[in-house]
Amino acid sequence: MMNYSLEQLTGLTQTHLTSILVGEKTFLVHKQIKPQLEGLIQQAQVNGFAFSIASSFRDYPRQALIWNGKFSGERPILDNHSQPLDPHRLSDLEKVYAIMRWSALPGASRHHWGCELDVYARNCLPSEVSLKLEPWEYLTGHQAEFNQWLNEYLPQFGFYRPYQADRNGVAIEPWHISHIQTGQTMLQQLTVEKLQHVWEQHPFLGSKLVSEHAESLYKRFIVNISQA
Repeated sequence: MMNYSLEQLTGLTQTHLTSILVGEKTFLVHKQIKPQLEGLIQQAQVNGFAFSIASSFRDYPRQALIWNGKFSGERPILDNHSQPLDPHRLSDLEKVYAIMRWSALPGASRHHWGCELDVYARNCLPSEVSLKLEPWEYLTGHQAEFNQWLNEYLPQFGFYRPYQADRNGVAIEPWHISHIQTGQTMLQQLTVEKLQHVWEQHPFLGSKLVSEHAESLYKRFIVNISQA
């Protein structure tokens, strides 16, 4: 089993990544997943889908920017139905729990690993419609056919969806796919103690409160995923 550094696990380095061209855009992905990802993309093309990536690797500063925007009220915090909450009616701890339904903690995002992708079929997206990455798009909306295709073909290329069911942690994310072997290995090595160390060195809004509740947050939102 490959051993990963603290920086690789928490989005503070890109040493485990390589680039891949998808459509007209270049993305950073984990070196180990590139061959199977290319196979999945080619199979999608054969079946009439323009496989596209909305998000791949995301570093710690970018995740902290997203988190801080929501914690400060500059970005909306969504409820379980993707509707905005009033942040002034939430305690700081309630804000942490609400944010983590849809956005990971800095250092704890699976997107730091490069083996996690938010995907869609570009040719299924109606013209002049922007992708929102909300469940309805994949369950009943314009990505529904692509969603069914993913159900069939992801396992053949070593991928699955860690947020395919609501386990009272992270909300359902049918667009989020994970390379099974790589994701499992990196999750096993990402401990509460490592996260607390990174948060101390690279604080974000509410990081002290988060660190105080790290054990329960870790169990509910980080390791509480669907199994492949």
